[in-house]
Amino acid sequence: MKTVLYPQKDEWESLCKRPLLDRSGLDEVVGAIIKRVRNEGDKALIELTGEFDGIKPGNLKVPASCIAASAEKISETLKKSIGIAAENIDKFHRAQLIDELPVETTKGVKCWRKSIPIEKAGIYVPGGTAPLFSTVLMLAIPAKIVGCRRIILCTPPGTDGSVNPLILYAAFSAGVTDIFTVGGAQAIAAMAYGTESIPKVDKIFGPGNQYVTRAKEMVQLDGIPIDIPAGPSEVMVIADSNADPSFIASDLLSQAEHGTDSQVILLTDSSDVIKSVKGEVKSQIKLLPREKIAAKSLENSSLILLNSLDECIELSNLYAPEHLIISTSYPMVLAEKVTNAGSVFLGKYSCESAGDYASGTNHTLPTYGYARNFSGVSTESFIKRITFQEVSPEGLRNLGPVIEQMAEAELLQGHKNAVTIRLKSMNNG
Repeated sequence: MKTVLYPQKDEWESLCKRPLLDRSGLDEVVGAIIKRVRNEGDKALIELTGEFDGIKPGNLKVPASCIAASAEKISETLKKSIGIAAENIDKFHRAQLIDELPVETTKGVKCWRKSIPIEKAGIYVPGGTAPLFSTVLMLAIPAKIVGCRRIILCTPPGTDGSVNPLILYAAFSAGVTDIFTVGGAQAIAAMAYGTESIPKVDKIFGPGNQYVTRAKEMVQLDGIPIDIPAGPSEVMVIADSNADPSFIASDLLSQAEHGTDSQVILLTDSSDVIKSVKGEVKSQIKLLPREKIAAKSLENSSLILLNSLDECIELSNLYAPEHLIISTSYPMVLAEKVTNAGSVFLGKYSCESAGDYASGTNHTLPTYGYARNFSGVSTESFIKRITFQEVSPEGLRNLGPVIEQMAEAELLQGHKNAVTIRLKSMNNG
């Protein structure tokens, strides 16, 4: 990790740069995959799964019997933990459902909104080096709460062609209706446009590598909405002299082990903290099975010494981290000043892992600085809102002249006439 001491403010922008990804040829590869899936459907999915995963599935859809059998392969202790996490996620997201009352904007004019769930939600869960069953809970539970009719899940097969039982069990527990063994950009294309087996969905959710992310971006240009822009995982920690260096190091490493392109940053006003955290990182990283991945990630990461905690929060808001941990004596003081962050963790015991798994908040969050203008996934991500208005004769008499005048000023006579004809009808009885 780089150590940066008292950087001038004109240097801050450069400190906020994320790791550069090699995207050469990415559009061509992903574009070709999408075109293949659109033109050839299941045939393309089977062939692409063979090319990229070394497996040619006989049936893309996971049978109900396999899903049911997954419970037998998981310990009762782990099933209990998954149940507690699911319950907390459900509690937090169910509280987000709000009934809006009609508003009388003018005497005789009522306006209101109605929330309608999207019918088919598409969820992508990566395979790779870790079975991210927690992502299944984070995406399927809010979809189920709002009442999505179908929840479609795509995930790549393992080396034996099967799906990890943890993903199957979490999907069953969270209310997923259909599971398909297909991954990568081809899975995104399948959910975006539909194939013989996989239905076209109304919105696509979930993380993935740069091929998956680019596929989501490309289908969005074609009118298929996605959850949020995504990049590599990141965490920023703000710590004062009373913070526990071992806690901080563990938080930094918890994100560093996600991938070689992850980024972790410590901001502090204490040089002693930087020195201690360096030592802890050096010791703790040796204990990680994913040590090489974490070590590569740390090459993109920094320990930054600033003049004050106010400067720390100012730089944090400029960076707009996916995860922000405030490990200070009075974390709420700084929390009030947070304007850009995906999810915030307050106090020394609020580790980022809590939000990743079981506290109840959603871990699908904006990365790469998108926390400046995007929120994390919530129940709202799975609903659309339709506005209604009801105008009584009294309401049109009150509001009609306003509409007429505005329409005339915009040179839209047809708009004005729609009001004038009604007003004349009322005046003529």
